[in-house]
Amino acid sequence: MEFGKLGVSPAIMKAITEMGFKEPTPIQEQGIPLLLQGEDIIGQAQTGTGKTAAFGICILERIISKPAQARKVRALVLAPTRELAVQITGEIQKIGKYVDARVLAVYGGQDIEKQLGPLHSGVDVVVGTPGRLLDHIERGTLRLDHVEVVVLDEADRMLDMGFIEDIEKILQKTPTSRQTLLFSATMPHEINQLGKRYLKSPQEIRVSEDSLSVKNIKQYYVEVSKFDRLNALLIMLSQKKPHLALIFVRTKRGADRLNEILLDRGFHSLALHGDMSQNKRDRSMEAFRKKHINILVATDLASRGLDVTDISHVINFDTTDDPYTYVHRIGRTGRMGKNGEAISFVFFDQSSLVGILEKVSDSKIEQIKMEIKPELLPKRVRFTPHADEGRGRGGRFGSEGHGRSGSSRGSFSRGGSREGGRGGPRGGSRGGRRDSNRREASKDIHSRGHQYFGRRG
Repeated sequence: MEFGKLGVSPAIMKAITEMGFKEPTPIQEQGIPLLLQGEDIIGQAQTGTGKTAAFGICILERIISKPAQARKVRALVLAPTRELAVQITGEIQKIGKYVDARVLAVYGGQDIEKQLGPLHSGVDVVVGTPGRLLDHIERGTLRLDHVEVVVLDEADRMLDMGFIEDIEKILQKTPTSRQTLLFSATMPHEINQLGKRYLKSPQEIRVSEDSLSVKNIKQYYVEVSKFDRLNALLIMLSQKKPHLALIFVRTKRGADRLNEILLDRGFHSLALHGDMSQNKRDRSMEAFRKKHINILVATDLASRGLDVTDISHVINFDTTDDPYTYVHRIGRTGRMGKNGEAISFVFFDQSSLVGILEKVSDSKIEQIKMEIKPELLPKRVRFTPHADEGRGRGGRFGSEGHGRSGSSRGSFSRGGSREGGRGGPRGGSRGGRRDSNRREASKDIHSRGHQYFGRRG
């Protein structure tokens, strides 16, 4: 089926065609006709199924069909995280490229004063996190009495984060005549109860079960010792040369350490974790999304708002023993009909874990056997001083993984070094000079990496 047959207007058709949309996904095919009829919807769908486009089209079609004389908030989208709110806003803006609609993201971590101007001028769609939305409501800077559509996106995650009470307070400020759309990857009891209280005879759309569909994802595992895991990762990245790779680690410290090592080996990477400022996290995700870097080292919590459709590889450097987390991680690849690979590093004493993960993903996880030889390791191209030493030019890579390695020029603007030019790789010090202090700093990094990740060449 084509989008035109779903009743999508020419202005939106033009925009989504430019975005590369060809055929609607299952949730779009099932949901858009119901949404355009004004039905309340409960949709069970994972991230990456196209639900944002489905409700974004619904919101924009409503604005097209009934242009308002004054700009009042006509649609409200609630999201669990700042990152997801920003992404949803961007998606709706792209779909509405040829529609006269103002869309604003409001979230914590950004100066609230910066959000007051657009709200005062008037916006049609507000996308926000529950806490910041309540702040504006209590200040009187956000009125919801003209809202026609409310979307609760990733409701189960908002439940996990303790936002249900805030959500109910916000819903109570909206007209009872509104159209309400609820999307959730899973349907726990509390979410079902929320739907019963606030949705009117909702139509149910289910395009996924609690387990993730992984038909486009080839799953592999590599059995390694704790001492060889890092070397195995470096060799694998060097050989596979991934288009876009998302590497999962367990801790914030681990994300920073692994990112340092990848940069040292010449990979173009950045870290993403909760200790980074909102601005730095946004920059990391934007650099990854725009392919300024091709490797992102992330923790689970920090990566929740990341929605990139063409990730080629998901790598579980720290493989989780939680099945839901596993399927959520690997579901970042193989999206929108594209193929992807998921690779998990498993220690010898975790052999039973593979069977558990195969069961929950309902698919075979094949073993990759690797030779761990020093000569297969990528060469070091830069020297990275201690994380607390030398910030800025020739320093680590700026605070929280965003500086430059010696030169401000090169094909990648942040993280990683620029190869070539005047004698080969350039990195730590300007013009390729590597003084004794940097050698000592690099040795320190690698000795600490040995303690944290195991032996490497």
